[in-house]
Amino acid sequence: MRLVSFELATPSGAQTRIGAVLSDGRYADLQSAFRAVLGDNGATREGAARIAAATIPSDMVAFIENGVTALDAAQSALDWVTAKDETGADGATLVFAPEAVKLLSPLPRPPLIRDFMAFETHLKNIYPKLGREIPPQWYEMPVYYKGNPSAVGAHGDAITMPTYATNMDFEFEFAAVIGRGGANIAREDAHRHIFGFMIYNDFSAREIQQREMSVGLGPAKGKDFERGHVFGPWLVTADEIADVYGLRMVAEVSGKPWCDTSTSTMHWRFDQMIAHASMNERLVPGEIFGSGTVGGGSAAEMGKVLGRGDTVTLRVDGLGELRNSIA
Repeated sequence: MRLVSFELATPSGAQTRIGAVLSDGRYADLQSAFRAVLGDNGATREGAARIAAATIPSDMVAFIENGVTALDAAQSALDWVTAKDETGADGATLVFAPEAVKLLSPLPRPPLIRDFMAFETHLKNIYPKLGREIPPQWYEMPVYYKGNPSAVGAHGDAITMPTYATNMDFEFEFAAVIGRGGANIAREDAHRHIFGFMIYNDFSAREIQQREMSVGLGPAKGKDFERGHVFGPWLVTADEIADVYGLRMVAEVSGKPWCDTSTSTMHWRFDQMIAHASMNERLVPGEIFGSGTVGGGSAAEMGKVLGRGDTVTLRVDGLGELRNSIA
């Protein structure tokens, strides 16, 4: 299932909804559609509204926390919309064209972002430009930094260059979302804790990032500016991806080819990341685990920068297309 979060204008103000992407690209409002399913099964209007809101809440993290119950309800809602109608018995619109709503990040409020460095080729490209060698410790454990979960952007957003930056960079990644929490998760069990996957563009203000990291901390302001962590366009449930390490990754900058690579080039994989991060620490549903930048997936590797007006388009097989411009 391809899941989205979107904002809908209503007489009582903007409301967030969770949707499923239909084959024609439109979004099915899952809570409203499940309300229709419940009505068909004999629930009163009030009872259907109460059960639907509890089972398919409007927040993606809460939806993930509901586990298989929520996914089963979402599938029944999607089946109902596909087979029947676009309007519920109570007159609610169940299907929306993308241009009729505001697309949000699939997880507008993730509890935590952990961004790893999983691709060796990226390090081989970038470290010589910094006058450094890859630290031997990188080969010993999957390291990560923690990003600000409030600095999240969505597909189509214009990313404003921070006032303290003179140029910007993109970082082409993809991410796993934790579905089941836990501590001390064994590597062989880690895949059971993944809810799904999505594309991740980890925008960077390189100058301040380098200054921060020169003292052994960060990145902080080099990453955590408004809409600096972009996810989307969808959150694809894990069952939809046959082999997450066999996906083509293609990037373009302002319409020009940039890189054409694959998730197969990962040195560290998500099962290793989850096992490492959960050592004596509890993971919670909705946490995002970024892969780190794929080889060739940034401007800095090519000795280039992004400027105002540039558009970055990232595509990953099965995960869609993520596009953003620099404002």
